[in-house]
Amino acid sequence: MKKVLLGILVLFILIQMVRPTKNDSKNDVNHISTVMPIPAEVDKILTTSCYDCHSNNTVYPWYSEIAPVSWFLAQHINEGKEHLNFSEWTVYNKNQQEHIANDLEEVLEGQGMPLKSYLLIHKDAAMTPEQYKLLLNWVESIEVE
Repeated sequence: MKKVLLGILVLFILIQMVRPTKNDSKNDVNHISTVMPIPAEVDKILTTSCYDCHSNNTVYPWYSEIAPVSWFLAQHINEGKEHLNFSEWTVYNKNQQEHIANDLEEVLEGQGMPLKSYLLIHKDAAMTPEQYKLLLNWVESIEVE
């Protein structure tokens, strides 16, 4: 039994050496804010409730340093950015921007984001009905380039 526990401990230590790339680029040349204004209230909501998974600037919690949790978080962030990345908005073509804006409207109308699993640990990311409405109004004002 001691050998099994020792083996598990050694394996746990070894997997800590396999680190995913952090999502912390400070390059915002393609950010949506470069082509359209973001009101302060909307920016606060986006920063608190959206950017961890939908931008190139994730604020990582302490447990993100521990594998295999770090691997799960990296995958989750990458999946979120595949659907929408505010930091890469100007890279999207007009059709992609329209599609993303329409999808975002649907998600906000159904209050489908942030994900419930995210809110379990990030209670400050929860949005009020008024915040959903404010964000929805802003999304509806997005003009595609």
